[in-house]
Amino acid sequence: MGELTSLEAAAVEAAKAAPMMEQVQAWAAVNSGSRNLDGLETMAGLLAGAFSKLPGSLTLVDPAPVETVRPDGRTAPLDHGRNLHLKVRPQAPVQLLLTGHFDTVFAADHPFQQVFWREEGVLGGPGVADMKSGIAIMLAALEAVEESPLAERIGYEVVLNSDEEVGSPGSAALIAQAALGKQAALTYEPSALPDGTLAGARPGSGNFSILVHGRSAHAGRNPEDGRNALVAAADLALRLSQARSPGLKINPAKIDGGGPNNVVPDHAVLRVNLRPTTPEDQDHAQRLINETVASVAAEHDVSIHVHGGFGRPPKPMTPQAQRLFELVRDCGRDLGQQIGWRDTGGVCDGNNIAACGVPVVDTMGARGGSIHSAEEYLIVDSLGERAALSALTILRLAEGSR
Repeated sequence: MGELTSLEAAAVEAAKAAPMMEQVQAWAAVNSGSRNLDGLETMAGLLAGAFSKLPGSLTLVDPAPVETVRPDGRTAPLDHGRNLHLKVRPQAPVQLLLTGHFDTVFAADHPFQQVFWREEGVLGGPGVADMKSGIAIMLAALEAVEESPLAERIGYEVVLNSDEEVGSPGSAALIAQAALGKQAALTYEPSALPDGTLAGARPGSGNFSILVHGRSAHAGRNPEDGRNALVAAADLALRLSQARSPGLKINPAKIDGGGPNNVVPDHAVLRVNLRPTTPEDQDHAQRLINETVASVAAEHDVSIHVHGGFGRPPKPMTPQAQRLFELVRDCGRDLGQQIGWRDTGGVCDGNNIAACGVPVVDTMGARGGSIHSAEEYLIVDSLGERAALSALTILRLAEGSR
């Protein structure tokens, strides 16, 4: 371990001593799948109670309006849960953003519901790694920082959102607003690898529902008068899939549409995900969609409407981000932790924060693995490790601004 000042050592010990294990067990016992509005509201209340111990102004914010495309092609409102927003010392010289999410991928009727010990020191359960432990780590670090004489130098906003696992459609604007004017951001997704490795650069992600409108006709008497929307959607899916490149992953995921065998289908909806590596790749992806849609529409004599967009911009490793990663690495070294990072194919709210021009390390949460599956696990010892890492990082951001 390196040398810590007495102030740093006190904050580190306070962070490690927080009751994170009890919080994780209690919070993971509440199902808060992204579509379980009742469970999300319960979690929002629990988190509001926990974070109310911090100073500042705490509110539960309604989500922005969101539309979804139904299988029949019609749009409809889609409800999401409320989001926690805490603002502390907005006039302090150092301004930080800390974010996390309390939704999980496990629906209310999913069989994976219980918290249990997989083995000694390894806790299983829905959201134990992704990312209710991350929220506990964040809170422990902030409470420790509040006990430090340096606290008055540090202002911060906390956003805990209810819809990260579905792309943050109802909370992206709140996060972007909170990112304004911040020097750095920490997001509490679990580490990229169980050894604590951080996620570095990330690709972007765009989800699209592409509506194809054709013309129905009798499949036997006059099929030539019809315009088969299902065939056009399939052609569009194939063309997009064939346009994949090293800088652009494309996954046509689903086609809704069709009907009786004796009717030429007049509508279809293609669902597709595109993941560009760089901003330039995203520009190329948008041109690809526009050009391919126009070509398929003309060839099949159908009309096509594109719904959706790139909700997660690419997150490259900028010089500012590099410096923040190096600060976290150095804090880890002084705590006896080996911290590295690697590029990853996943996306998160860190993408959106980086797009606001704010350097972000978005895997400050616990060590664990098998997230998004019933094998999800948390390495319990990492709670204290990562809380100490966060507390020290926040203090050194304040010290470095003097």
